[in-house]
Amino acid sequence: MKYTTFGSTGMQVSQVALGTGNFGTGWGHGADPDVAEAVFNAYTEAGGNFIDSADAYQFGQSEDLLGNLLQGRRDDFVLATKFTRGATPNANRLVTGNSRRAMAASVEASLKRLGTDRIDLYWAHWPDTVTPIEEIVRGFEDLARAGKILYAGLSNFPAWRLARAVTLAELTHAVPIAAAQFEHSLVHREPEADLFPAAQALGLGVTTWSPLGGGMLTGKYRQGERGRAEGFGGKVFQAENSAQRTQVLDTVLAVAGELGVNAGQVALAWAGTHGAVPILGPRTLAQLSDNLGSLAVELSAEQIIRLDAVSNLASAAAERTPQRWGEQPVRVVA
Repeated sequence: MKYTTFGSTGMQVSQVALGTGNFGTGWGHGADPDVAEAVFNAYTEAGGNFIDSADAYQFGQSEDLLGNLLQGRRDDFVLATKFTRGATPNANRLVTGNSRRAMAASVEASLKRLGTDRIDLYWAHWPDTVTPIEEIVRGFEDLARAGKILYAGLSNFPAWRLARAVTLAELTHAVPIAAAQFEHSLVHREPEADLFPAAQALGLGVTTWSPLGGGMLTGKYRQGERGRAEGFGGKVFQAENSAQRTQVLDTVLAVAGELGVNAGQVALAWAGTHGAVPILGPRTLAQLSDNLGSLAVELSAEQIIRLDAVSNLASAAAERTPQRWGEQPVRVVA
């Protein structure tokens, strides 16, 4: 395992993070405690030290399991978790969203489940469309001053809100917004247009989720696998639903054949060439072992060019149905 300095924090983190969305079975699909422990230990033995969770994962079970697994070795890891959606299926509205009220309640509950006195990196999981970014920045500062978090980050926020948050934190001398997290893969390259450049310019650490397109880039769904296509109600799954995506997967499979590895390992190796820390989200020990195999994959310059060309944003945009100005969906908050 190699290590990299995470943004401007000075922390040395492993080149891939372990996502724990599959730790637990609260969603009806995931890993039981024994399997979660085996996955965690194997990641650790491979040299991994960056753990990513959320209060919403498996309705709190992910953090509960991590709390047990971290006992006696808490200081060996960079521990990141998130708030916004709450830790129960029908969480009270006062503990969901990004308000300071929700943030304060959520961090206390996460600290208890994780069995620790601080969270190394605390993420706002999603923008709630109503909480001003000033309130989020101020809330993070309150938690940092109380010693409950060390660094703050924004997950799934648009680039303009990310830039505004970083600027406000700088101007008010609040705890810096140190990191950004977003989806990125060969079938979701939109962040390369704005989020990656913004993060680089602002000196942020970057973690990316779903580097395998929800598993689509492994090619297993061509063989009848259902997995995330059904397991999470079809969420965080990128279907092979366009000519370009078929060409992308065909190219990934071709490169895999040239290197004597599998398609998923090629896709993960490609994701690691963008200056981000890809988040692995295995449900089984076999999946983790397969994912870690990507660390030994070395793509040639010619192979990277081929993968870039077939998955480029211009081709993806050309396949979409044009949307006329004024037809954007509007969200109403009741």
